[in-house]
Order: sequence, then structure tokens, then C-alpha cells
Amino acid sequence: MLIREATTGDWPAIWPFFQEIVAAGETFTYPLDLGEADARSWWLLEPPNRTVVAVDDEGAILGTAKMNANHMGNGSHIASASYMVDPEHSGRGVGRALCEHTVEWARAAGFRAMQFNAVVETNVHAVALYRSLGFEILGTLPEGFRHPEHGFVGLHIMHRRL
Repeated sequence: MLIREATTGDWPAIWPFFQEIVAAGETFTYPLDLGEADARSWWLLEPPNRTVVAVDDEGAILGTAKMNANHMGNGSHIASASYMVDPEHSGRGVGRALCEHTVEWARAAGFRAMQFNAVVETNVHAVALYRSLGFEILGTLPEGFRHPEHGFVGLHIMHRRL
């Protein structure tokens, strides 16, 4: 698997699984009816932030990640990132590779830590992945997320020093 910079030409391959993940309402705090134009502008970030795609040997996009400063000004030394893996390619290490890539990017860019602001506590695979890569749960916002199946569940704030 290769991880490379995303281009606007990649968007048509990203959008179908992006839309599927967001519309499911299980893992992101985005509006369930998020339109394509807004989704593209929210995901395909401009430098110094980055958006990448993971591709297989044939060039098919397996997943994507965006990485950026978590806050502005005096909080801009903390990075953040978000990940989406095409459900057709889950369980193949794509999420782990993307997460490792973003941590290395943040470290190389001079960030002191990485923080995830809203990890849905029922997203047990993501929580386990992040913990295996050194992230800690700093706290949980009780009932901070309305899950379509589980009702109101917590949102973890996760952190890792770089």
C-alpha cells in the first residue's frame, strides 16, 4: 500500500465511501446529509495542512486521512487528524497505516502532540487502534454523540505526546 498526497482528481473515488460513512451516522459528527461540495472542502485541505490517500498496487483508493493543527494561535502546536477507510477494504491495515502516517507527519512538522476531539466510544475498532498507537483517553463527554443504534453515547478526547 502506498500513501500519497490526495488530489482533486481523487475526490470522485473518495466521495462514495465518504458519503456512506457520514450518512451511517456512527462515527463522525458531520451532518448526515452533508453535501458533496461541503464535504470536499472540509476534507481536501490546503497546505500547510494535508490530505492523503492510501492506494493499492493498482491505484485503487483504500482510504484517506486529513491532518491539521487542532487549534489556532497559542494552541497551534497540537495536531489532529481524521480517517476514513472504504468499508470494502476494512480489516486490511489501512486505518493503522494512515494513522501511523499522520503521527509521523505531525512529528516531522514540529507538533508537540496529537489530539482527537471526538472519538465515538462505540467505535471500538478505532479506539483500540488509537490506544495501540499510544493514544490515551483524556476524558469522555457523556452522551456527546447520538448514535443511530445505541442512542446517546460518549465522545472520547484522545491524546498522544509526540
